[in-house]
Order: sequence, then structure tokens, then C-alpha cells
Amino acid sequence: MSLKQNLHNLKEKYRGTKMEQSFNALHTFLYMPNITTHSGSHVRDAADLKRVMNTVIMAMVPVLLFGMFNAGYQMNGQINGFEAVDFFTLDNFLVGLKKILPLLVVSYGVGLGIEFIFATVKKHEVEEGYLVTGMLVPLIVPIDLPLWMLAVAVAFGVVIGKELFGGTGMNVLNPALTIRAFLFFNWAAWMSGDKVWVHGAVDKVMQANGVDAISGETILGQLAQNKELHHSAYDMFMGFIPGSVGETSTVLILLAGLFLILTGIGSARIMISAVIGAAIMGLIFNGLVDSGAIVEGSKFYGLMHLPFWQHLLIGGLAFGIVFMATDPVSASQTNTGKIIYGFLIGLFSILIRVFNPAYPEGVMMAILLMNVFAPTIDHYVVQANVKRRMKRLKLKTA
Repeated sequence: MSLKQNLHNLKEKYRGTKMEQSFNALHTFLYMPNITTHSGSHVRDAADLKRVMNTVIMAMVPVLLFGMFNAGYQMNGQINGFEAVDFFTLDNFLVGLKKILPLLVVSYGVGLGIEFIFATVKKHEVEEGYLVTGMLVPLIVPIDLPLWMLAVAVAFGVVIGKELFGGTGMNVLNPALTIRAFLFFNWAAWMSGDKVWVHGAVDKVMQANGVDAISGETILGQLAQNKELHHSAYDMFMGFIPGSVGETSTVLILLAGLFLILTGIGSARIMISAVIGAAIMGLIFNGLVDSGAIVEGSKFYGLMHLPFWQHLLIGGLAFGIVFMATDPVSASQTNTGKIIYGFLIGLFSILIRVFNPAYPEGVMMAILLMNVFAPTIDHYVVQANVKRRMKRLKLKTA
């Protein structure tokens, strides 16, 4: 008897029981659901929610693998000197795998566990939305984040940020960013600052050599304190810099964005307008520095002086624009609304990044803020379209 037939028999066995929804989730993960429409006219498409989510995951896999290499490279580079360490080595990958795999396991284990519980209790199908969220979360947190903190944050994000609103497709805020916001506002020291790149293995090596510990700030943290930047634009573009797991390699994020646009999953309007908004805000700050309004050594000089295009290469801006600003549930739905929504995300990201030295990465707050205002943007876009059509109608009937 084939595997498919065995699964079909088990599906019939669990029909009508409390385990029906949980088993159906596992069954449809492997096979297409055999549900078809019986009435009305429908547009038939090969893409369903599961395939959309799988496409996004495919786009994130190269970023995840690179993050594993970079985690090991940062650790080994701090110990031995970056000039003496090759990037693509097995040792670098194994170090990253050891640190990042537990984050993935906790993220998926806790998140999917809660999803299955809610599906069983409420007797509805297990939704595929968390397949993407479960991978996004480990990519937007530091590798040294304690696992219990991650578990608590994931539980909060799934229950309060998603299930409370009705589940996948009903959430107001992006679930992954809700989880990150919970982490930041409860354990800020673990999300930004020196603790981000303090590695347990590094501590042991340094202590053996008579050094208490070693730490490395992110680039944004250095700039916020007007410190000299030691990374080249090439390193920032390729991703050979410290930062959260998935945010470092701009080139891979760019390729992932192109892939999502070509597959019809990601919104080009949101991505392009967000980049334009960030660039314009960066140019404004560069102009203030060039005009002498902001002098060297002043509070905001470091981030204002940074060339506008380099803002796109550091921090989580590129990752947030490609993978989270384009969330089809929490983003604007109208074409014009997407342009406004994306532009304001880019604008506010740089604005918050520069004017809040205590929290130099603004893309999270910018996207969450625009998630709240996305329905309002769409409302006024639709109303403007209605007024224009009514005006044309009056002119024709006059």
C-alpha cells in the first residue's frame, strides 16, 4: 500500500475527531487538498496559500545559509583577526548552524504548537501563515538571544498578535515584527548594543588569554555614537558585517526581492517606493550636514553624515522592505496605497534611525506604524477614486 493511500486511510480514521485539523495540516503539507468549488464562477490558479508561503521560504533560504556562515565568520574573526579567516569554511558554517538551528527549532516548535492547539480547540484548519513567520523570526534576532526569551515572544506574537484577531489573514500587525517588538521592549539589551555579538565560545577563549570578554556593536550602534566606521561599502553590500542573522547581506536580500517580484508574490510598488522614501530622507540629512546645519561631533552627526545610499546597506532596512513591508495581510491593498505605504515606511525608517540614538534601527517601528495606518490609506485612496468617477459622471450627464 502506498504512502498516499495510508495517509488517506488515516485521514478517514481521524475524521470527526479532535485530531482531524492537526492531521489535515500534515496531510496537505505533503499533498494538495482535494477540495474543489461546486458553484459560481471562479478564477482558477495553481497558487494557493501554501505555495505562496513556500515561495517566500525559498527566497529566505539563501539569506539563512549566509547568516550561518557570517555568524561563524564574525566569531572566528573576533578571535583570530578577520584578515586570517576565510568566509566560506565548514567551521564558520558549523558555528552558525549550532547557534541558529536552536532558534529555528524554538520558533517553529512554539509557534506551530500554538497554531495546532488553537485549530484543535476552535475546530478550524491549521493555517500555513506561520510557515513564513517561523523562519522570519530567527532571521531578525541576534544569534545569542536566549531561547526562553524567544519562546515567550513567539507565544505572545502568535496569541496576541495573530490568533486574537482571528488567525492568518485577519491580523492587523505583521506577526514577525510583533514578536521582535515584544523582544525589544522587554529585553532591549539583548536586541541591540554590545550584547548582540557576545558569544559564549568567544568569552571562553578570551578568558583563557587573560581577557574578560569581547563584544562587537552593530554598525548602526557605532554610527549613533559618532564612532568611525571600519567596514567598507563592499563588506556592507555583501554582508561581511555584524548584525541580526538575516539582515547583513544586501545582495542576497536584493536577489530575494527580485525573485518575489518575478513570481508575483512580492509587491514591486512597495519595495521600490520604500527605497525611494529612504533615499530621499537620507538625502535630506546629507544636505543638512553639507550646509553646515549639523556640525561634526553633534548628537546626530554620525547617521546624518552617512551617504544616503549606505543607509540601504546596513541594519534591517533592506530585509524589512523585502520580506515584511510586503506582507499581503498587513500592507495596503490598493495600487496607489502601496506606493504611499512603501514610501512612508522608507521615510520613517531613516527618520527614526537618525533621531533615536537609543534605538538606531527604525524599520521595525516604521512598518508596524504603517501596518496600523494601511487601512486608512486604502480608505482615502478608494474615496478619491470614487470622487473622480462621480465627477466624470456628472460631466457626462451635464
